[in-house]
Amino acid sequence: MKKLFAMLLAVCMVLCVFAACGSAEASAPAASAAEEASAASAPEAASAPEAAPAADKTYIIATDTVFKPFEYTDESGNFVGIDVDILAAIAEDQGFKYELQSLGWDASIAACQAGQANGMIAGASITDERKESGWIFSDGYYNATQCMAVAADSDIASFADLEGKTVAVKTGTQGASYAESLQEANGFEITYFEDSPTMYQAVIGGQVVACFEDTPIMAASIKDGGLAMKVVEGSENEGSPYGFAVFSADEQELVDMFNAGLANIKANGKYDEIIAKYLG
Repeated sequence: MKKLFAMLLAVCMVLCVFAACGSAEASAPAASAAEEASAASAPEAASAPEAAPAADKTYIIATDTVFKPFEYTDESGNFVGIDVDILAAIAEDQGFKYELQSLGWDASIAACQAGQANGMIAGASITDERKESGWIFSDGYYNATQCMAVAADSDIASFADLEGKTVAVKTGTQGASYAESLQEANGFEITYFEDSPTMYQAVIGGQVVACFEDTPIMAASIKDGGLAMKVVEGSENEGSPYGFAVFSADEQELVDMFNAGLANIKANGKYDEIIAKYLG
């Protein structure tokens, strides 16, 4: 009897050992799976790059600061004008940072085309010709006409009086395009200048008999600069709006922010304040 009891006890002990081993083996895969999941997720979390905040970006905006009253330099050397104030108000409204660089008209275009500047604000008229050549414009922020000005003592009163004479324009501007559209019918020659002040001096000094430029620019320059010139009455065309411009589709976000900000400052009255400040 004792021998039988001993045999039964031995069998029970063997079964317990197998049961314990089976339990340990069953639980091992679960623990291993959890460890593998943890190990797999740890490197991924560690290597995930941190996106740079958009607020860290500073846009480079090119301009031509001899285009009074839209952009010019005051007596303290500060950039001022309608375009300067509009850009500042829009940037504040939309929360982006920028650096305004005075490069001149042609150099501003070149800098944008070369990717050295993100955009340009310089009294640039929105035209189909410019759009076709790669300019991407914002909504118009000011509608400007072009006109003709002559020396204060000039007897030129119409385009017909220009026959056989030479007029001045600034390269690549709507004033130049306006003069070119009148050239054949009125028989005059055109001389091209890189900036407005030099062009005005050519008129005052008698090297040319007239010049063509945007009406608000011409009027402000004559008045504020005390220039011995006058705008010829009735010489204005229908005009076209000014727009902020970029030269790459990659800068569309900047154009969108400009448009949104422009709409907001027009709605809250800030735009009208800026125009009244410079044009009365």
